[in-house]
Amino acid sequence: MSGTPSIVELLERLAWMEARIVELERDNAGLRRENAVLRAENADLWARLGQDSSNSSRPPSSDGLAKPAPKSLRGRSGRRPGGQPGHEGRTLRQVDDPHERIAYEPAGCGGCGEGLDAAPVTGVAVREVFDLPEVGVRVTEHRLVSRRCRCGHVTAGQAPVGVDAPVQYGPRATAAAVYLQQALFGAQARTARAMGDLFGVPMSVGAVAVAHARAGDVLADSEFVDQVRDALVAAPVVHVDESGLRVAGRLHWTHVATTGRYTLVWVHPKRGRAGIDAGQVTSMTGIAVHDAWAPYDTYTPAGHQLCCAHLLRELAAAGEVAPQAVWPGQATDALLALKTAADTVRARDEAGIEPGLLAEQTSLFRQAALVAVKDHHHETSKTGRKLAALARRMRDRIDDYLRFSVDLRSPFDSNRAEQQIRMVKIRQKVSGSLRTLDGAQQFALIRSYLATATAHGRNTMHVLTELAAGRPWLPTTTATT
Repeated sequence: MSGTPSIVELLERLAWMEARIVELERDNAGLRRENAVLRAENADLWARLGQDSSNSSRPPSSDGLAKPAPKSLRGRSGRRPGGQPGHEGRTLRQVDDPHERIAYEPAGCGGCGEGLDAAPVTGVAVREVFDLPEVGVRVTEHRLVSRRCRCGHVTAGQAPVGVDAPVQYGPRATAAAVYLQQALFGAQARTARAMGDLFGVPMSVGAVAVAHARAGDVLADSEFVDQVRDALVAAPVVHVDESGLRVAGRLHWTHVATTGRYTLVWVHPKRGRAGIDAGQVTSMTGIAVHDAWAPYDTYTPAGHQLCCAHLLRELAAAGEVAPQAVWPGQATDALLALKTAADTVRARDEAGIEPGLLAEQTSLFRQAALVAVKDHHHETSKTGRKLAALARRMRDRIDDYLRFSVDLRSPFDSNRAEQQIRMVKIRQKVSGSLRTLDGAQQFALIRSYLATATAHGRNTMHVLTELAAGRPWLPTTTATT
């Protein structure tokens, strides 16, 4: 039977098949590894695609047309919408001393047509119109008269303080230009046009830039920054934050430190310690409230309060990428329960949260962190590593996250700093990149001035007029809250 393979041939075929099986198994293992990497990358991409302002630190403006429906991470407050009891309203109301009164008499009786000149008054209905007077520029000519004495000496009259040039803008016109650019975030060209349209003041783009630069220089040479820094260093709680800012076509960083009442904003090319140190407030003696940016941890204030609003967004994202996990919801519920309890005892002016409730919710938060560490410590994908890092931070810094629940001075979030950062971001969105670092620093300094003055109840136009006149308003530092 010549068609039957020999033993040698069968053994050769078997050896070939075994070698082929080994090769296929090796290829299959490689494909499995490649598939696992691709699956992890795909999961990371889907996680990034699903990020928005509700589950990450991205600003709401980045959501675009796909902006999600508003969803609060803090639960219901129990208060009705709108103004709360004791809030001062802004309704337009009649005044007792109008600038002008005009009486409108009836021409005759509506019944018989007889004249009413001698008829008794039975009532007066009052209607008041609030309007602006016609505004126009007012030019004052200062004539410096020179006279020759009998002795032959010629003496000239002295101009008032601040009147230094043959032609110049007065402090109110200068203040209005800075107001439009700073408080209303107008670009220089739009500010110049508005000055002409609103006030009849002819002003060029260059004049707007000069007004802004001089205001910044006056502030830099005054005691304003030193007074604000002293207040921040001595304050019991200081909120700090940073965000990117385009300056001269390159990425720079806006830094802010604020108590709400005192605010200092500055711009620096660096985000980390070099940029933070430039503000010269790192010797603060109170609690530093921030978003867990690592360089803040290198400083030693009285304590750190990590922003729980940021943490809530991270937990929301964790719940979306790991829907089977229980720990994100448990940690969220514990945070919100402690926040509600802290808000309640503050409102009632009580000493602290009930110890049993505090211990229970703290334990639940800690358990969630430990479970998260156990579930994700072995993951190697980008999303998995982020979850593991979040879990370790919750476990290792539980005291810094929950400080607000044991020290009622400490806030739940760093919103005060974010509010000031938001003003700078609006400026960039409206007017684009700042052209020079000097201009950016001047903008930040004036922003600090306006935020602090407003928090002290000062009128923005008034303090800018004082600044334009070379006598900037200075805050008192007797209160540091």
